[in-house]
Amino acid sequence: MNAKAESKTQAEFLLPLVEADPELTGLLRQELARQRQTVELIASENFTSRAVLEAAASVLTNKYAEGYPGARYYGGCEVVDEVESLAISRCQELFGAEHVNVQPHSGSTANQAVYFAELALGDGILAMKLDHGGHLTHGLKVNFSGRFYHFHAYGLDRETGRLDYDEINRLAREHKPRLLVAGASAYPRSIDFKRLSDIAQGVGARLMVDMAHIAGLIAAGLHPDPVAVSDYVTTTTHKTLAGPRSGVIMCREDLGKGIDKAIFPGLQGGPLMHIIAAKAACFRLAMTEGFKERQRQTVVNAARLAERLQEGGINLVSGGTDNHLMLADLSSLGITGIEAENRLEEVGITVNKNAVPYDELPPTVTSGIRIGTPAVTTRGFKEAEMDTVAEIILTALSQPITDAEKKRLRQRTDELLAGFPLYPQL
Repeated sequence: MNAKAESKTQAEFLLPLVEADPELTGLLRQELARQRQTVELIASENFTSRAVLEAAASVLTNKYAEGYPGARYYGGCEVVDEVESLAISRCQELFGAEHVNVQPHSGSTANQAVYFAELALGDGILAMKLDHGGHLTHGLKVNFSGRFYHFHAYGLDRETGRLDYDEINRLAREHKPRLLVAGASAYPRSIDFKRLSDIAQGVGARLMVDMAHIAGLIAAGLHPDPVAVSDYVTTTTHKTLAGPRSGVIMCREDLGKGIDKAIFPGLQGGPLMHIIAAKAACFRLAMTEGFKERQRQTVVNAARLAERLQEGGINLVSGGTDNHLMLADLSSLGITGIEAENRLEEVGITVNKNAVPYDELPPTVTSGIRIGTPAVTTRGFKEAEMDTVAEIILTALSQPITDAEKKRLRQRTDELLAGFPLYPQL
């Protein structure tokens, strides 16, 4: 290659995205505009910090690092060893964990690793029903969990919409599972992890807590802590923690070797070092008073929104919320979950359709929607804004509603968002 060709190649290598790929740049700008112009009420979503974005987009994406700090299968890992060790030590400090693995690519992978480390194929697990608030990896038949392991399910009391610990204990004694799984993706109440630990110990089972949704609240001391009473704790880092989209496993020290082997070489190859760096940044921010205050406001905002929606005639499963989310049963309004999701998106509010306990509609339709406050709280919303959001939701879900009314509600949403700019530096 001559000098002129080499110079051109180097120039192309150094082009910023806007010049190297205008088409992709346009799509990224569209997504940023969508986020800026939407009241984000999906309970599992949040806006991460600029520091986390920068770490996730760093040069660490170039580095292969199979193995663990001090025991890699590639050279040149001196710096990434320190990065991973930093993420581990910060997570241990944040949650008081004995052993931490920060390599899982997702919460689902973290759950899979615990099953892989603890169980043989076909072993029994007791976990929460998906349509009562559990997760796909808690035994859905078409998921790896439901295909490889034998799940029994516990659910919510039909009258109270809450966990019935006596019933969970009865089921545990009946089925004698090897593993009891706690945690949920759509349960609005605090969970008594100590009670579940006692139930597990009573039948000789291990306890795994999937705290993906409430990790930020736990870090801020706003929810009962599962780490001290559980054998394994898994989490994502992108929900209430407001970090990168990824996963973490915490466990007792004596179980750590099995977890590490389950992740590598059991399930994954090279870890995503740029995302591990973003986790380290996330954990540091989660130790600050500003983060703790935001978690407190997240809970306050959820309680305020739940109160206003109930006053407007919407039925909430369990009658309210203790955490960052609520589950609305829309049966009495004559509207399905998918209809509500679509209608709210038209007026600038994003939620997701969600089954409610004992739902008679299919999961593609559902009788409910799940609503959460992490993202709007990160953006700066407080009680007054939640009152406005509730008014928009109640009007949007009223029957019937005209196109003119939808347009007016969209304008109101835009006016509300104008006071809370998102990523002004981008």
